[in-house]
Amino acid sequence: MSGLIEGLPDAVSLRCLARVPFYLLPKLELVSHSWRAAIRSPELFKARKEVESSEDLLCVCAFDPENVWQLYDPLRDLWITLPVLPSKIRHLAHFGAVSTAGKLFVLGGGSDAVDPLTGDQDGIFSSNEVWSYDPVMRQWAPRASMLVPRAMFACCVLNGKIVVAGGFTSCRKSISQAEIYDPEKDVWVPMPDLHRTHNSACSGLVIGEKVHVFHKGFSTVQVLDHVGHGWTVQDFGWLQGPMAVIQGVIYVMSHGFIFKHEGEARKVVVSASEFRRRIGFGMIGVGDEIYVIGGVIGPDRWNWDIKPMSDVDVLLIGSERPTWRQAAPMTRCRGTILGCTLLRI
Repeated sequence: MSGLIEGLPDAVSLRCLARVPFYLLPKLELVSHSWRAAIRSPELFKARKEVESSEDLLCVCAFDPENVWQLYDPLRDLWITLPVLPSKIRHLAHFGAVSTAGKLFVLGGGSDAVDPLTGDQDGIFSSNEVWSYDPVMRQWAPRASMLVPRAMFACCVLNGKIVVAGGFTSCRKSISQAEIYDPEKDVWVPMPDLHRTHNSACSGLVIGEKVHVFHKGFSTVQVLDHVGHGWTVQDFGWLQGPMAVIQGVIYVMSHGFIFKHEGEARKVVVSASEFRRRIGFGMIGVGDEIYVIGGVIGPDRWNWDIKPMSDVDVLLIGSERPTWRQAAPMTRCRGTILGCTLLRI
């Protein structure tokens, strides 16, 4: 990497390139071999942080097409399609998806493919495989496997490290084991087991620098405020339903409304009645907005067809009167959302 911009030291040139929006970087690679090397170097990612030009992109994977992820640029209302995830598991589903250290991570899960003749699943219910996607190099890479195969488990990032807990292992038995991953060392380490396990899927959120694990159908939440300590069981009275976190506050879609939870108090934010027939969608906080992505329109008494959707609806929480707007629909993915997370590049 030398002579990037005539008359400028390469260190200064790299900081200039770091200010270019992420979606334009592939075009810059066409300028020269030295520019291509610079665009695909770890130094560019560091420079983007130094000049405060990092971007938050939304990562989404849906049931259709198989094992395909897309990135969404909220500033430019633009979708980018990633290379196909090279897992050997067909229609990978029930996995964990998070981002840290500038990379997207896809962890565990199993096949959601069904044999059209027998109706049986593809045979792999859960796995311990871990993949990372490097947006600078634009490629997937296998990482150290989890200590325990799992599906439908809690997965989140605490202080830059990935925490996984609970879920179901390969024999479809619910488990309480938890573990933590260091992306810099590519190493998994056991953590204290969950205090309780239930025969239902679980999910995880980080709120106030504490890991919260929710089991579907149960009001209690298991909380971890320090990796070396055990879990505590609490009941905040939070509603069941899709959840998103905005600036440390949890929002839940339930009974046709978006509710805001602060401690044990809750209040209605806005109506969400238009989503009553929409199932399998993803819901996530981006800045001060809530994104509702994809899903399917289920059958009703007049129409038995199931319609996969690529729509994206956005709710601005920060406004005095929160209202819904539509963003650009996904260009490749549609249907049930299997993974949804934010990636800072």
